[in-house]
Amino acid sequence: MTRRRGRSAAGRAVLTVVTAFGVLAGAALAGAAPAGAAPAGTALAPGVAYRQFDLPAAAGTTHAHLLTVDLGNPRVRVDLLHPGAVAERATVSHMANAARALAGVNGDFFDITETQHPGVDPTGASVGPAVAHGRVLKAAVPDGQRFGPALPPGTDTEDVLGVGTDHRARLDRLALTGSVTTPAGRLPLEGLNQYALPENSVGAYTSGWGGASRARAVCGTDTNRGAGCGTQAYEVTVRRGRVAAVAGAPGSGAIPAGTTVLLGREAGARELRELAVGDRVSVTHRLVARASRVPYAFALGGFPVLRGGEPLAGLDDTTSAVRTAVGFTDGGRRLLILALDGAVAYRSGLTVAEEATAMRSLGATDAFNLDGGGSTEMVTRAAGAPAVTVRNHPSGGAERPVANGVGVFATG
Repeated sequence: MTRRRGRSAAGRAVLTVVTAFGVLAGAALAGAAPAGAAPAGTALAPGVAYRQFDLPAAAGTTHAHLLTVDLGNPRVRVDLLHPGAVAERATVSHMANAARALAGVNGDFFDITETQHPGVDPTGASVGPAVAHGRVLKAAVPDGQRFGPALPPGTDTEDVLGVGTDHRARLDRLALTGSVTTPAGRLPLEGLNQYALPENSVGAYTSGWGGASRARAVCGTDTNRGAGCGTQAYEVTVRRGRVAAVAGAPGSGAIPAGTTVLLGREAGARELRELAVGDRVSVTHRLVARASRVPYAFALGGFPVLRGGEPLAGLDDTTSAVRTAVGFTDGGRRLLILALDGAVAYRSGLTVAEEATAMRSLGATDAFNLDGGGSTEMVTRAAGAPAVTVRNHPSGGAERPVANGVGVFATG
């Protein structure tokens, strides 16, 4: 839920963060407190702490929940929470419990509705790139196909927050590079496990996609998510380096391990129609980082709001909402994971510009906006507890199944 409020110059310039000595405990929130609300500065494990506090903003006071994570601690790590398939959703608590995470928040924006495409089911797949346990899960959809608020100038769907194998957090971009080699030559691969493919392209779907229909991939255009679905589509199933089957429309159902389904739209479909069962085909793909030479152990999409201590130009300063953000400081060695509360008294939230200012006030040099509204959620696990506890009030009244999240893990 969002609210539009006017902004005075003073309101835009000043954002006071009330820290540990001015917190509201969970019992002070409007409505029932989140179960087991923790006091400020509670240590969840060596290197991981949780606290909550008020954030005054131009639209009214909101309430924040914050995890601080010391990535310099060798027993602490972060990774992607996900339901086991790209085209699938689960609640943050379910994903955190399944992974035995110490804490977590929701992640990237995702394909949540397809009302503009009657008969096409939403896939639940995320917008941006995703890397889990060092393994690439998917690439980014075209900018015009994304869900979520408008991107800040100079950003796109390839932007990620990631943590490298050196245990340092970074902002970066991950671009797909790949090819399909056929008897007639080589085709560029322009999609990997995506709910939307670029126009005139060929994309690949692996066992990581899940069993959802791939029909959504040929709907919309590179600039208009709501445009109609294309009528020119073709699929080729590749198994053990040869074409095993072809089809004149996008399919569905689980893809076996070791099998790749190639889906083409428009010109890409015409290229794939040249293939016949038995033809040799090889498919390669990887995500290439623009800035880092360190491999990513974890990465997910969203958009940056703070770089080098400065908010990005052109951040929205009008629309207030419940938000989730992740920032870092100390050269990427310390993470700050923020989730706003969705209780009625605090639901006015922050604008994106205020979010950037808040993250900077908390000490972040760089920060990244994740999905918000009814998706915003933070969970933590008490020592010895069999399950995590939801710390904030989800603004929809209950946990929303989401595409992925950020998980915090601690050993020993």
